Amino acid sequence: MTEGREVQWVEVGEGQAGQRIDNFLMTRLKGVPRALVYRIVRKGEVRVNKKRIKVDYRLVPGDMVRIPPLRMAPREAAREVSDGLRNLLAGSVLVEGRDWLVINKPAGLAVHGGSGVKIGLIEALRQVREDLDFLELVHRLDRDTSGCLLLAKSRPALLVLNDALKQHKMDKQYLALVSGRWPARREFVSARLERYDAGNGERRVKVDATGKVSRTRFAVREAFAKATLVEAEPVTGRTHQIRVHAAHTGHPLLGDAKYGTREGEVVARKFGLTRLFLHAASLTFPEPTSGRPVQIRAPLPDDLEAVLNRARKFS
Repeated sequence: MTEGREVQWVEVGEGQAGQRIDNFLMTRLKGVPRALVYRIVRKGEVRVNKKRIKVDYRLVPGDMVRIPPLRMAPREAAREVSDGLRNLLAGSVLVEGRDWLVINKPAGLAVHGGSGVKIGLIEALRQVREDLDFLELVHRLDRDTSGCLLLAKSRPALLVLNDALKQHKMDKQYLALVSGRWPARREFVSARLERYDAGNGERRVKVDATGKVSRTRFAVREAFAKATLVEAEPVTGRTHQIRVHAAHTGHPLLGDAKYGTREGEVVARKFGLTRLFLHAASLTFPEPTSGRPVQIRAPLPDDLEAVLNRARKFS
């Protein structure tokens, strides 16, 4: 598969200032796998101002970037966006600002390609939104989680939003259906979390005294016979935090193949749940230019709403 027949020379503008060369190339070379980008940089095929650079080089306005013609074998080429995925993503934009956008991420779609995933949401969006020279994730959602996902359309906006995330100026509210009756008085779960390799490259998280400080706020929204709909707000942003904290209390999320229980599996089947019940329902963040708070809500998907309706019938 040929991605280009001639060498390209691209001048870096103010909007790309400070961006790593690998991310710059990923945006320019839509559909090209990151491994290939790393390879052409290491070989010196990519040059900045006629000099070799490393993959972590950060661009400066006025830099002239040499991008070589690429030829990929079919096995290493990233998958083209199907018409179905293209239409799904086009209809998933909740709100779009001048230099940011919020997607209602579909469940089952990884945010990044890799580890057996030919194409992720960010790679697909870069193909769909050919009008954008810059598009990066501000934060992530697990593959099986649906809901609000924030992306930046410029390097300055990305820096501002990343800082807001680090300074806890960004609020994320999730809806989760957990096994059993969640105690109404349990408002916070504080337990240190540690990541580990569960084998075959699968990453897991466990509660460990030597792990990172982690805290999640929980609030009961609706109680059912053998399950509870809770609102979860991660005060810290650890991997799988809500899922592991809920499981740690003895109330794992229904549909959670990694941290769930057999009892939870029985309840999930009874309610007709076929995937993880975790939805990023709302996101509040400061608008990068004005600093004014922006709040975006993502409606609960139809399949999860149907699960709640079945749960009510059994209660």
